[in-house]
Amino acid sequence: MTERRSLLCPNCRKLISSDEPACPYCGASRPGSLWMRWLGSFSGLGRDPVKAIIIVNAVFFLLSILLNPRGLGLSANPMTFLAPSDEGLFFLGATGTLPIGVYGRWWTLLSASFLHGSILHIFFNMMALRQLAPFVVEEFGFNRFAFLYVWTGVAGFFLSFLAGVPFTIGASASVCGLIGAIIYYGKSRGGFYGEQIYRQAMGWVLGLVLFGLFVPGINNWAHGGGIVSGVALAFLVGYQDRAGERLIHRLLGMASILMTALALLWALLQAASLLLFA
Repeated sequence: MTERRSLLCPNCRKLISSDEPACPYCGASRPGSLWMRWLGSFSGLGRDPVKAIIIVNAVFFLLSILLNPRGLGLSANPMTFLAPSDEGLFFLGATGTLPIGVYGRWWTLLSASFLHGSILHIFFNMMALRQLAPFVVEEFGFNRFAFLYVWTGVAGFFLSFLAGVPFTIGASASVCGLIGAIIYYGKSRGGFYGEQIYRQAMGWVLGLVLFGLFVPGINNWAHGGGIVSGVALAFLVGYQDRAGERLIHRLLGMASILMTALALLWALLQAASLLLFA
């Protein structure tokens, strides 16, 4: 009698037989193949993507301070307290017309989402991320979340580059991209639940608009680009109620993570050169 081996489906993480031609729960093709298991293990690194993103942001904030502690902002103004120097932020991957237009650092469109200008800046962005991201992960799936988070940030910063913003950083473009995805989800799902989600998301948009009007130094172009691209990309990739994640979603998620990791690694190498040749 042949022993049947079990495994967790790389897509939906349900326990299935390794010789299933397709997952009986989510329909993923050949879940027991070496390729699918490898792809699933890569995606499995992000079972708590919100925590992972917060840790990466915290590490890069600490690095931005350590790069040039003499330039650290220690003013009594809470909005600029513990503000890293522009030099440190530049080498770690700040974006805008100066880094891109003058120095050709296009990769900063990916890295800038992981940098912050003060302790309050990172605190409020991570609080917003902690509130919004779990919903998007649940309703869209891990890989679609990764795709949305990375490329709405890129879209927001690219729009602000076109608008002439010289130097900009922060996770808020990607966070606004999540709001855009939630807007699409609520409107598309419909019904009482969908309508309530849509209304709440539009309330966040109104708050962002008012915040951007009355608080100086806010990159409203990045916020707007994040929201609009969030709606558009969510429309393109769909969400779990419509269709489970397919191979294309896993490939998009994997590519998004790899490209971001490469950009952040390059930022670390740039920062190391600053320390070596200072």
